[in-house]
Amino acid sequence: MADSLRIGAGAGFSGDRIDPAVELAEKGGLDYLVFECLAERTIALAQGVRHADPERGYDPLLHARMRAVLPACVAGGVRIVTNMGAANPVAAASAIRAIARDIGLAPRVAAVTGDDVLEALTALDPELVELGVPLSALGERVMSANAYLGAGPIVEALGMGADIVVTGRAADPALFMAPAIHHFGWAIDDWTRLGRATLAGHLLECGAQITGGYFADPGHKDVPDLARIGFPIGVIDADGGLTIEKVAGSGGRIDAATVTEQLLYEVHDPAAYLQPDVAADFSGVTVTPIGRDRVRVEGADGRPKSGLLKVSVGYHDGFIGEGQISYAGPGAEARGRLALDILAERMGVAGIDCGEVRGDIIGVDSVFEAGPPRRSAGELAEVRIRFAARTGDRRAAERIGEEVDAMYLCGPAGGGGVTRSVREVVAIASAFMPEDRVEPRVALVN
Repeated sequence: MADSLRIGAGAGFSGDRIDPAVELAEKGGLDYLVFECLAERTIALAQGVRHADPERGYDPLLHARMRAVLPACVAGGVRIVTNMGAANPVAAASAIRAIARDIGLAPRVAAVTGDDVLEALTALDPELVELGVPLSALGERVMSANAYLGAGPIVEALGMGADIVVTGRAADPALFMAPAIHHFGWAIDDWTRLGRATLAGHLLECGAQITGGYFADPGHKDVPDLARIGFPIGVIDADGGLTIEKVAGSGGRIDAATVTEQLLYEVHDPAAYLQPDVAADFSGVTVTPIGRDRVRVEGADGRPKSGLLKVSVGYHDGFIGEGQISYAGPGAEARGRLALDILAERMGVAGIDCGEVRGDIIGVDSVFEAGPPRRSAGELAEVRIRFAARTGDRRAAERIGEEVDAMYLCGPAGGGGVTRSVREVVAIASAFMPEDRVEPRVALVN
């Protein structure tokens, strides 16, 4: 057994670039390549796709990613772990097998299921944390309920000889923890090593965020060659210690600053980062540069897990209708603000039943509610306004865009470039359920 394990982060979200993953597969000297592609709403949206087509519901870039990396991974003995299965891991695994056959390869592919807990959660009817009401209060608006599985089922799949493991909803760090648990043979109650592996997974799961993406701020935090940014490699040792690096010559940077920002990302309590497998403690972590684009990360610990699993519940939450229009030349901002005032009044005059209403001048007050401090007293040469409202039905949402369209002739002078759209709102709420009420399943797919 090698005294270290090299894991590459092939994606940090569903729409991530593919070429850095190919670079890792070809030049990273990897043992594993992990694709983390599920955000909170992604799987709820995927459930809708699966309901329309039982053979779909997995990551839309799965085909392109697998065709790109499979030749190098199979040739180099690099195993793949991914949550690109989304709402349909079995169909995703079958698709990967078909892609592999098409290019003359025959990797063993396993699917992990059991995260879809809608039926079990409905029977429990737990409180939804953000809403403060029981699940049953949402009635027929509920679309999906998926539990965050731990590393165990992935470890089982690797033990069955799978070269590629496809999951649905799993805790993001678990995708990286499982290869280490399998490779080093750690016990499932080795809390310290599991805490350290959680740290590795947490740092690697967002891909380029640790190599300078989502970090760069010109003049303050400069990052070289972002157009060719490389994705990170985690080198894990038998005690769970971690070194982070990237392919030599790839763009981006790895140092204490990039790693520390990701360390704190989405962590509510560094001393109690609760995961399905362990309660990780990052409070004593140190980040030490050990060379160009290489850092050593140490000091994580862990305590026994809670026995509860977080569940993401997806539900229908109405529609948002939106329209945009531009104004330019003298008085552009004043005309834009007048247009917003007219549109707000039109909601009542036209009898459009809407809840939340928002009007923004993009670039002026679309992010900061009161608007950011002006850099100069000069008049704006051009503005683009956005008017949006949430409604209970699609037709009402469509009427909002129609009102913006009417501003061509019924509003201030010189409006142009109208766009309008309607989108269904898929919202997410969280619940918890006992781990023993969830039944993960692992199967090799032929």
